[in-house]
Amino acid sequence: MKNKNKKLTTASGRPYYENEDSLTAGPRGPVLLQDYYLHEKLAHFNRERIPERIVHAKGTGAYGKFTVTQDITKYTKAKLFSKVGNECRVFVRFSTVGGEKGSADSERDPRGFAVKFYTEDGNWDLVGNNTPVFFIKDPKKFPDFIHTQKRDPRTNLKNPTMMWDYWSLNPESLHQVMILFSDRGTPYSYRHMNGYGSHTFSLINAKNERIWVKFHFKTRQGIKNFTGPEADEMKAKDLDWAQRDLVQAIDNKDFPKWTLKIQVMTDDQAKVFKWNPFDITKVWPHAEYPLMEVGVMELNEIPANYFADVEQSAFAPAHVVNGIGFSYDKMLQGRLLAYPDAHRYRLGVNYEQLPVNRSPFGVHNYQRDGYMRGDGNGGDNPNYWPNRFDDIEADKSYKEPSFKMDSNMADSYDRNENDDDHYSQPGNLFRKVMTDRERQNTVNNFVSSMKGIEGPKRMEIIHSQLSHFYKVDKELASSIAKGLGIEFKP
Repeated sequence: MKNKNKKLTTASGRPYYENEDSLTAGPRGPVLLQDYYLHEKLAHFNRERIPERIVHAKGTGAYGKFTVTQDITKYTKAKLFSKVGNECRVFVRFSTVGGEKGSADSERDPRGFAVKFYTEDGNWDLVGNNTPVFFIKDPKKFPDFIHTQKRDPRTNLKNPTMMWDYWSLNPESLHQVMILFSDRGTPYSYRHMNGYGSHTFSLINAKNERIWVKFHFKTRQGIKNFTGPEADEMKAKDLDWAQRDLVQAIDNKDFPKWTLKIQVMTDDQAKVFKWNPFDITKVWPHAEYPLMEVGVMELNEIPANYFADVEQSAFAPAHVVNGIGFSYDKMLQGRLLAYPDAHRYRLGVNYEQLPVNRSPFGVHNYQRDGYMRGDGNGGDNPNYWPNRFDDIEADKSYKEPSFKMDSNMADSYDRNENDDDHYSQPGNLFRKVMTDRERQNTVNNFVSSMKGIEGPKRMEIIHSQLSHFYKVDKELASSIAKGLGIEFKP
């Protein structure tokens, strides 16, 4: 039964009646400027769409819980991991990367995998993808790279020539490109894929000892992917397949789960590791650095309102908690700035006051004012520190240990200097990890995409990329050349 005491009001709370008929000069006359209700209704409608994310524009999300199952206190003093059995609420957002909000869920694209842990020491955001590596290793390259994945400035169409021109000039992208054009580039659903923090982070224990770490979410539903043709078929059938799949599964109480695992590396091991352990285009081999279970994440609640929680959710790798820290990973360092800055642009400087982003365990600082301040703005409390009037303290026990620097020389170093092995790990992935069928599907996907390369530089781009593929695996290069119907001489 409806509550008959609720009155229709303006946003300021003033009750009003004229919700369907504008104020006019007579039944057929012009609308009057003083019809504030009309202004408010239209002005709000014009602003119902906040700027969509530049990347990860289309996504879905769910609430759930994380439970600690194994003791890792020797590595970290984070309160969440202080004992086995600890639980915290989580919010997870899955997404595609390159497409707009109306794009298809089954596009060939990396998938975002962002987890917000609501811990008693603040919110911890683990913001990664469904792949353990990325296309580039320096944040200065990110805008250029994303431009190649978006739309051609002249035609406003997706442009394979742009993509392959860029990739052929940046062989550091090969590892991620190899994953993207395998069947892993078209996951069946968000439930049937792994998630990765991708970057190297650090764990800090009670003795303030730092160790390097990588985070892995392993799906308990099993890995399941579309082939290229199956993904294309799903695009024609249901643009929102992954969204629908997650909602239906949780509504049916088929709650998806992932096991959180970590790899750890000491500083001494990092110094002798074959590759740069802070290079996001590389993985740490599991045989050398085995996965260790940490806990289980379960998603069990679809938000009551998509816009309020999924669209307004804001994740940033800068949001870590005591006992978890950063590393020398250049891409991570860039994201520490870029992500919060993107949220301030899209949602406003007070985006962390929104319910989905707000720490449920209390926030105490001296930030004031700004757009959409919704928490009382600190009332009459001091807006400066130190002061003699409040009881907010800076707790010295939360001070992080210092970072050791390899050099005191500041310069723009070539990101690939002494770190230019772009071929070993993609080659191992193609030869040792993929099955025969997966290898053939990967070749077919490369051929299908590279056939779209056009223009006077077409053959130059193709031959340049084939040369990179040849260094990955000779059979891979020759198979792609054959599929393209061209002669390739390495």
